[in-house]
Amino acid sequence: MIDKKFPIDDAVFFELSEHTGESEIEHYLQPVLNGSDMGIISEAGLPAIADPGAMIVALAHRKGITVTPLSGPSSILLALISSGFNGQKFTFNGYLPIKPADRISKLRELEKRAAEGFTQIFMETPYRNQKMLESILKTCHSDTLLCIAADITLPTESIMTMSISEWKKDLPSLDDRLAIFLIQ
Repeated sequence: MIDKKFPIDDAVFFELSEHTGESEIEHYLQPVLNGSDMGIISEAGLPAIADPGAMIVALAHRKGITVTPLSGPSSILLALISSGFNGQKFTFNGYLPIKPADRISKLRELEKRAAEGFTQIFMETPYRNQKMLESILKTCHSDTLLCIAADITLPTESIMTMSISEWKKDLPSLDDRLAIFLIQ
């Protein structure tokens, strides 16, 4: 959490996205090399987890800069601990393929791993969440358990775990919502 007394108007911000090239971020670390403190913040959870922050952290390590993690809420881990699924053995798969055939193939692979006892966690961009849910419901077996953790920590938060057959009876609207999907 940022101190409310922090002089935000005096701070310098650099944008880092999946489109930012490594050559572009080389100068981002100059303030640290000049003796200033620096941090990475993410608009969607923890920096470097399903986030391009890993790029700047790796560059900091290569330059010999000490990296100190400060934890905040991670939608991925919050979804896991609230799902009721195996937290001992799990895999975070990030974003699944966009192309329907590739996505279906990946879902089948994840469902197989889930049946072996490994909770499978993945996500999608808010504007494609409904399509992802439709793919899951069409692809996975009726007794596979699916947890949808949407809008974690927001007033509209919803975290529910049900079988695929139960989800088919009560289809939620996930359009423009932040969601994490877990299967077991």
